[in-house]
Amino acid sequence: MIRNLSYIGFASPAYEEWRTFGPEVLGAELAAGGDDGTVRLRVDDAAWRVAIHPGEADELAYLGWDVAPADFDVMITRVQAAGFSVQRGDASLAGDRAVAELAWFVGPFGLRHELSHGCQSGAPFAPGRAMSGFVTGEQGLGHAVLIVPELAAAEEFFIEVLGFKDSDTIHAMGTHLRFFHCAGTAARHHTLAVVPIPGMVGMHHLMLEVNALDDVGHALDLINEREIPLMMTLGRHPNDRMLSFYVRTPSGFDLEYGYGGRLIDDRTWQLAEFDAISEWGHKSPAVPLLPAVLRPFQPATSSEATGAST
Repeated sequence: MIRNLSYIGFASPAYEEWRTFGPEVLGAELAAGGDDGTVRLRVDDAAWRVAIHPGEADELAYLGWDVAPADFDVMITRVQAAGFSVQRGDASLAGDRAVAELAWFVGPFGLRHELSHGCQSGAPFAPGRAMSGFVTGEQGLGHAVLIVPELAAAEEFFIEVLGFKDSDTIHAMGTHLRFFHCAGTAARHHTLAVVPIPGMVGMHHLMLEVNALDDVGHALDLINEREIPLMMTLGRHPNDRMLSFYVRTPSGFDLEYGYGGRLIDDRTWQLAEFDAISEWGHKSPAVPLLPAVLRPFQPATSSEATGAST
């Protein structure tokens, strides 16, 4: 069904800051922007993977899920059968997202999900600074961690409707973090994870995985030199084995920058539970900042979701 996270879009009043944060800090490449000033970033040969649209507040605008062409209509029918109204995007929207075809709907927590296939390629990826590149391909852009108001409803939606598979669970800091992967024999450990906070919905972090450990170190040096806030220091997670740090982006959500994430083979994978977020490191600042992309849960309507330049 869903093969990976193909692209992601945000709205932010700080969208212009991504023109330097993206290439100079993360090593992403600036792609052609939108007529409204939208900043788009490349991390591989795809036309773009991350978009930051102009907006009055920091928001997660949409999640773009890649599906096989043969599964596209099947997924639409499946989502509709679960009670969600699905809209097919026109050629203009598909062109904006740089895909062959897409459809979108608003999920149970008011977040916009887009199903697409035919991700378009551009010129060979040219990183914004010296680095080895990012882990993408069949694993997609990376992973997204969402804040959801209710864990059980999230599990039902992402597993029963969208078809994600259980990866594992972390019980720590008084909450349960659930991790999900896309079906396959070499799937990213998690393409999606959820953190329940009653009554709230939002974006916790986006993860980008690099090809070399030195890329993590160089990025960390740059962030420290520029005094950009770290939300978690360098550390290693026990479940996906990612060696990473977390940096606060200009738009209020965190970005995990990591190396060495494990893959899942559904033929042999066994579920596990962990009692700590990290084996070592990943220390938070003395006064942690809450994600700015966090709001009271109010389910969006279709008209609200189409609003804007996103």
